[in-house]
Amino acid sequence: MKDTLTDANFPRTADLRVYHLGLCPGEVANRLITVGSPSRAVTIASHLDVTPKPFQLSSERGFLTITGRYKGVPVSICSIGMGTPNMDFFVREVRECLIGDMLIIRLGSCDGLIDVPVGTVVVPKACIAVTRNVDYDFINPSASSNEKPYWISKPVLADPTFHDAVESALNDSKPEGSTTKILSGIVNASADSFYASQGRQTSFTDCNQTLIQQIIESTEDVATLEMETHHMYHLAACWSARRLTVNSAPLATGPVIGEHAPAQKALAAPGTVIRAAAAQIIFASRTSQDFITPAQVQETEKWTGKGVLEALIRMELGDDHTHPAEGSVWETK
Repeated sequence: MKDTLTDANFPRTADLRVYHLGLCPGEVANRLITVGSPSRAVTIASHLDVTPKPFQLSSERGFLTITGRYKGVPVSICSIGMGTPNMDFFVREVRECLIGDMLIIRLGSCDGLIDVPVGTVVVPKACIAVTRNVDYDFINPSASSNEKPYWISKPVLADPTFHDAVESALNDSKPEGSTTKILSGIVNASADSFYASQGRQTSFTDCNQTLIQQIIESTEDVATLEMETHHMYHLAACWSARRLTVNSAPLATGPVIGEHAPAQKALAAPGTVIRAAAAQIIFASRTSQDFITPAQVQETEKWTGKGVLEALIRMELGDDHTHPAEGSVWETK
């Protein structure tokens, strides 16, 4: 950490640079793609316009953001790593850097719980969460007769219009002759760990031998398993519902006015919405135990990256719902 941070509640610098992502207003756009790995972010960024030159920032906490334009439309690609905490950093900190609405697509990897080939691309209509119950006695399970080792939540929905736009754009972007399947309308399960809460067997006593079957039986249409998408859908739903019931000021005493923000508009203002959708590539099959090859990953990430960019620009955002270009890294001069 090099710059002085203020406000322990929501740490940031004097120019409103946020703590973990390292971004300040004007460096991140309203249309966003989030991925887990930096290499996937770079692959997607290869589709961006040459002008203006894409902005790139790597934070000390390991987050990579690339912002530019795709077919003239401002977009940002953010590599966030894995898990719910990193998704939380991403959504909350980007929200505080933006005027207007947010459109977020996660392009990630997942396990397949149904009998489809690795490399299949899925577009989840909803997500459930799977979390380890830390009050359960994993050493002496008989002492936890009233407890379950894992909790499974109710579903939270993707934005339905956005979901359909992602499916359509992926089908349009799939290379001619490709045999890759695209499945939409499925439910994804997001676990709080890669091993125990996804039913993997290790040397630890995790009491998870039947967990995958419990996940499948808990919710109709469950087909995939990963670690991030549920929290993205959850935060988007919470924020967008908030505008209907809360008339509070933005986070900081204010309104929050950044360097690139016109005086009459606030960052993270009430009345804005967050719309979320996802596309996921099945890397591992939990039915066949197959795993995707590096060549398949490279090929599929290339065209799905273009597909999610296309989906983003097909979603309309009026000028009064977007961060101003003046002074931003995507400003054209």
